[in-house]
Amino acid sequence: MRVPLNLAREPFRRDRPILIASALTGVLLFVSLLILISIAFSERRVARQEQAELIVLNRQLAQTRAEQATLDREMRLPGNGIVLDRSILINTLIRRKAISWTRIFADLATVLPPNVRVVTIRPQVNAREQLSLDMTVAAETPEPVIGFIAKLEGSDVFGAVTPSGITPPTQNDPIYRYRLTVTYAQKL
Repeated sequence: MRVPLNLAREPFRRDRPILIASALTGVLLFVSLLILISIAFSERRVARQEQAELIVLNRQLAQTRAEQATLDREMRLPGNGIVLDRSILINTLIRRKAISWTRIFADLATVLPPNVRVVTIRPQVNAREQLSLDMTVAAETPEPVIGFIAKLEGSDVFGAVTPSGITPPTQNDPIYRYRLTVTYAQKL
C-alpha cells in the first residue's frame, strides 16, 4: 500500500498554462494599446488639418461677406435702384419670351389622347428657372384624363403631375374638367 507523501509546504500546482495565457493576454493588450495610440495621433493630425482648412474657409467667407456688404451698399444707392428694377423687369420679359408655345403644343400632341381637350395652359417659371404648366383639360368621362395623366408622367419631357381640382359635369356643360399642374423640361 502506497501512501502519497508530500513534504513540501504547499502542494504542487500547475500554474504554467495560466501564466502563459496571462502573458499572451498582456502582449495582446499592449499591441492594442499601441494601435489605439497610433490611431489617436493620426486622428489628432487630421483634426489639426481640418481645423486649418476651416480657418481658411472662415477667412474666405468673411472676405466674401465683406464684398457682398460693399455691393449691397452700392445697390442701395438711389440711382442704382432704378437700374436694378429695370433689369429685373427686362429679365422677366426675356424669360417669358423664351417659352416656346410651338414646342409646348408639339410635346403635348405626343401624349394627348384624341378624346381629351386642353382648355387652358398657363406656363409658370419658378425661382430655380424650372418651367411648369398649369392647365385645364376636359373630357366626357374621367378615364381618358386618367390615361392622359399616366402618359404625362411616363413621358421624357413632362414630369410629375399634380391634380388640383375636378369640376363634374352639369346640365349646361356635360364634360369633366380637371385642373393639373405638370413639370415641363423645356430649357429656358
